[in-house]
Amino acid sequence: MWHGNTFQALERLEFLDIDLAEFAENKENKKYKIWQTLNEFMEYIRLNSQFIPNYGERYRHGEAVSSAVAESTVNEVISRRMAKKQQMRWTKEGAHLLLQVRTKTLNHELKDSFKRWYPKMEGGRSSQMLPLAA
Repeated sequence: MWHGNTFQALERLEFLDIDLAEFAENKENKKYKIWQTLNEFMEYIRLNSQFIPNYGERYRHGEAVSSAVAESTVNEVISRRMAKKQQMRWTKEGAHLLLQVRTKTLNHELKDSFKRWYPKMEGGRSSQMLPLAA
């Protein structure tokens, strides 16, 4: 999986699935849960294989292989803003909408969305829109 080779990963997991197949019948057996989890993992790989990157190649090119720092920061900011003790706090809907706007900003899609929503919008003032703070 590290090298994005989902075909080979599934092939190896299918061999393991064959070895664990005898436990698929008895839900009381502790190994049934392992077999079930394995099959869920295989299904995840099948459904998402086109999105699974080659982390080895990314690593060799100095690209990020983890988003843990960013995810941790986002979780901290969101949990702080949604806390009941916070004077100005977000609702779940408000946080969801804000994250959509932020995502569109980072993907450079916000301006196009505004143009779709407001077809009469021209390049004038819209090109002077400031990006949201990082």
